[in-house]
Amino acid sequence: MVKSPRVIVLRTGGTNCDTETAEAFAMCGALVDPVHINELSSRKKFLEDYQILAIPGGFTYGDDIASGKILANEIKYRLGEELKDFISRGKLIIGICNGFQVLVKAGILPGISGDGIKSSLSFNDSGKFEDRWVYLRASKCVWTKGIKRVIYLPVAHGEGKFIPGDKEVLSKLKKNKQIIFQYVDEKGRPTEYPGNPNGSVEGIAGICDPTGRVLGLMPHPERHILGTQHPRWTREGLKKTGDGLEIFKNGVEYIKQKF
Repeated sequence: MVKSPRVIVLRTGGTNCDTETAEAFAMCGALVDPVHINELSSRKKFLEDYQILAIPGGFTYGDDIASGKILANEIKYRLGEELKDFISRGKLIIGICNGFQVLVKAGILPGISGDGIKSSLSFNDSGKFEDRWVYLRASKCVWTKGIKRVIYLPVAHGEGKFIPGDKEVLSKLKKNKQIIFQYVDEKGRPTEYPGNPNGSVEGIAGICDPTGRVLGLMPHPERHILGTQHPRWTREGLKKTGDGLEIFKNGVEYIKQKF
């Protein structure tokens, strides 16, 4: 049994949420190692030595070509076989914001109907960068065990609109229960802009693969791990922890039980 799961927080040029993501996992009892992708491709570090892979937010490579696309290609063509082995061994992956874009554009998510890219994340309908707090309705997967139905997290992105490849992909996402987070109002009802900050199809804010072990989401759980990070805590009361911490805790506890 693993007492302290090992987490690799992958970074490269333009990553800017790696420290916060590492801190979130460390608060949950994990051993965290921030690693540049070049350290993996040069074999100075090995993905197999870890149980959780986190791809944090940021603007990798300046989001040239498209958000997350260059890092997605690096992962796909330089680490493809290692990553497939990582997933097949029952380990966990989480991609946050730019990390979600990377997982989708590398074809790792949604992970249905064989290999290949089945969805995308595109420019916000508002045509601008959206930096705000949103309500999310959570569904069940490995990462969301025990999480209350509606949580509150911040978003900060310019290309967060989730678009399924076609109606069949959307149907499979629903059938397989892979839609994990959706933008809603404070009572958990479907909402439009600004509650849905980017115009995502059916308010989709996060999805998992069919196993429930690979999660991608646009909102930033690592930015709400402390009660004092809530924008209205002085008016509404201080909570012991932020809504995002439970996501990281679930990942750590899962590895403790399974490895």
